[in-house]
Amino acid sequence: MSRTSLSLTPALQEYLVAHGTPPDEVLRDLAAETAAALDEDVAGMQIAPEQGAFMTMLTRLVGARDAVEVGTFTGYSSTCVARGLPDDGTLLCCDVSEEWTALARRAWDRAGVAHKIDLRIAPALETLGSLPDAPQFDLAFVDADKTGYPAYYRALLPRMRPGGLMLFDNVLSRGRVIDETEQGESVRAIRETNDLLAEDPRVEVVMLPIADGLTLARKR
Repeated sequence: MSRTSLSLTPALQEYLVAHGTPPDEVLRDLAAETAAALDEDVAGMQIAPEQGAFMTMLTRLVGARDAVEVGTFTGYSSTCVARGLPDDGTLLCCDVSEEWTALARRAWDRAGVAHKIDLRIAPALETLGSLPDAPQFDLAFVDADKTGYPAYYRALLPRMRPGGLMLFDNVLSRGRVIDETEQGESVRAIRETNDLLAEDPRVEVVMLPIADGLTLARKR
């Protein structure tokens, strides 16, 4: 029988965060500000600290120079990705909320990465559709409305360079993906996306049990 991933208790999660590169003052303050400004369910959309550190490292490991994020929220993930880009790198951020991204702008300024970020306030499919239909991105992170995931994948894939890496967040949907009684629109869209990625020969895929599930899809 193959070994399975260890289920994380709150204590183990604290332990693993403490034994990796910890969030700095900018990220800690951003997490606290997000929690204070928004209700608990909304604030919970922010990525976990260990995921942020992982994404910074991934950005550096793949040597990304041009990246795109679909769903910026208050800026934790974009700050982490931007820190992994070279000083002349660019991160295109797609979001529809001026309110939430106002927090992000302050974090980018404090982190010294604002010059790397191009924020577009518009539906992400409109922003992506306005770009050349040619490979240009080394890295993509998708963490927006779950019902849009299949369309975001289809829009992003032709715009990824060979070897480019796409990250999809919340792919386990708090375990609901394997519960057939769960037929909500968001859960069904996550299942569709997971199936699309697993069956598409143009990418190689690994799904990791980080936070609420993170899929890495590398364009062949």
